Amino acid sequence: MSSAPRISLVFPVWNELPNLEPLLDSALALGRRLGDPFEIVVVDDGSRDGSRERILARARQHPEIRLLTHRANRGYGAALRSGLREARGELVFFSDADLQFDLDELERLLVHSEGFDVVAGYRSPRRDPWGRRVIAFAWGTLVRLLFDLPVRDIDCAFKLFRREVLDAIPIESIGAFVNTEILVRARRAGFRIGQLPVSHRARRHGRQSGAHPRVILHALRELALLYRELRPPTGAEADAPQSRSGLPASRAGLET
Repeated sequence: MSSAPRISLVFPVWNELPNLEPLLDSALALGRRLGDPFEIVVVDDGSRDGSRERILARARQHPEIRLLTHRANRGYGAALRSGLREARGELVFFSDADLQFDLDELERLLVHSEGFDVVAGYRSPRRDPWGRRVIAFAWGTLVRLLFDLPVRDIDCAFKLFRREVLDAIPIESIGAFVNTEILVRARRAGFRIGQLPVSHRARRHGRQSGAHPRVILHALRELALLYRELRPPTGAEADAPQSRSGLPASRAGLET
């Protein structure tokens, strides 16, 4: 690509072969319609179903597509982190590869990218099974109580960031906790977060793993570690040096 992209479209992938062709077709059509230089960053997280080979074949045909490869499966958070860190656009968008979202709705988020540093979609209505919705409600309630983060749909994989947000915050989660970590750190750093409803579809191919007990337990562990890192200091802790996450909060606040 001859010029730096204005927008990066990031997609973590793990065993998503049946979804890849329509995903990449949709992303390419969207990028061209937007009219600005763009790139599509696909992170293959150790797939074993031929996903990497399919992405590589499409990347040879379309220079806008960049393939990043994890030789072994590291986890959703690790794949997303790799994609966000390697993205070169002034604006960075990410979604999942499972076709549960209409990528064309990114244009609605872009309208608000001047007024907000993060524009987060929320699923309306949400098409997940009732069990996942219950878990999501409980998780959202817990995060709001611990971090004062009034985001309606924390784990919705339809978010747009200004480049400076990703440059300012560390991302350490390797699992499903990554969405929570990014939003909590962005809010603590004083970045403005806006929210918009986005369409949601049930997954047609592949399987979801976010509700697996092992995934939930790992997310709870990462949540406890982040809370310990970011909680207000008390007593002798108040005199200790500030953690690396003690960023200024001059623009703190959430708007919807």
